[in-house]
Amino acid sequence: MSEHGHGHGHGHGHGHGHRHGHDDGDQAEVLDLDAELLAGHTAGIIDWLPIANPRHIVDLGAGTGAGTFALLSRFPEAHVTAVDSSVEHLQRLRAQAGERGLADRVHTVVADLDSDWPDLGTPDLIWASASLHHMADPGHTLAQLHKTLAPSGLLAVVELAGMPQFLPEHAPDGHDERIPHRGADWGPMLTGAGFTVEGDRTITVHIERSEAVERYARIVLKRRLDPEDLEEALRRDDLALRTERTVWAARK
Repeated sequence: MSEHGHGHGHGHGHGHGHRHGHDDGDQAEVLDLDAELLAGHTAGIIDWLPIANPRHIVDLGAGTGAGTFALLSRFPEAHVTAVDSSVEHLQRLRAQAGERGLADRVHTVVADLDSDWPDLGTPDLIWASASLHHMADPGHTLAQLHKTLAPSGLLAVVELAGMPQFLPEHAPDGHDERIPHRGADWGPMLTGAGFTVEGDRTITVHIERSEAVERYARIVLKRRLDPEDLEEALRRDDLALRTERTVWAARK
């Protein structure tokens, strides 16, 4: 929707260390590019959520802050608790918060949600963008989120259908053995954890070639193509960012 969130979402960050097959050195740049390229889609998803004026929001798997800053912009009275397993990503998020004059509205928590569950208070809204598919036991995570939310609170789950694609002949790749829950239908899992799904929608993302799309493509495609094919791909006129994001809005 850490709409990547990769983005993913990417939105795209998480409480479990974001791994999309990039070197760690590329990871923060991918999350920042995600935030930049998908800002309009992310804002549209937040506007669609059935919630009026949350005061306390948890950004689960916050990464470098794509969701955090979009949420703070949309809800000017809210405070955000940003949770991630990466100290480096949260340091980057805090630095950005300071630069934007938002430091007093952001609290960061370093946590690996598969091993220990931090005290996150009782938020009105939990935003989980491109993070739940990383969890070892998503059902357990959803049960914890249900307990954590304030009465009648809202959980927003944003997930990518698969890795982003950049060339028309590359079909979206929804499956990765290392991340078995990516591309899953979260509706039944949310219902099973005690939530009522109030709505879901799928957004098709197609962003034409730009310098940012080219930088993003270089990071992703260098794992798939040899150097000569990579340079040829990056010169193509039909290079574009193509992905799908699905969002579920679930009420406690």
